[in-house]
Amino acid sequence: MTSLPLALACIWLGMVLAISIEAPLKFRAPGITLPLGLGIGRLVFRALNSAEIVLAAATAITFAPTPRPMTATVLLIALALTLVVQVTVLRPRLEVRAELIIAGETPPESRTHLVYIALECVKVLMLITFAVILLS
Repeated sequence: MTSLPLALACIWLGMVLAISIEAPLKFRAPGITLPLGLGIGRLVFRALNSAEIVLAAATAITFAPTPRPMTATVLLIALALTLVVQVTVLRPRLEVRAELIIAGETPPESRTHLVYIALECVKVLMLITFAVILLS
């Protein structure tokens, strides 16, 4: 049980990194238009966020029974809050924007995508730090 939160966090980290690499690359593939890429991205990020919710919950459940460093506890809470903001605040805004683009409209300028990317970077750093602390 001791290494299970570490394993789950590493799986979570791997998924976030893999999708973060895939996301911009899909737009470079031959034949992928902006609307098609956005449609794929919406599906991929819904699936990723669903998996992240499961992994966050499983990490918390397996983390809770044993005394842990306070820093790791704070990081796990921060990770969960970051995910909540991404799923409940940012992703719905991004989906509305993507729907407009897919429909051929030009949405107003928005920094939501940059905020989402910044939170992904922070989440990666938190997951790495969380794993290092659990390894100590």
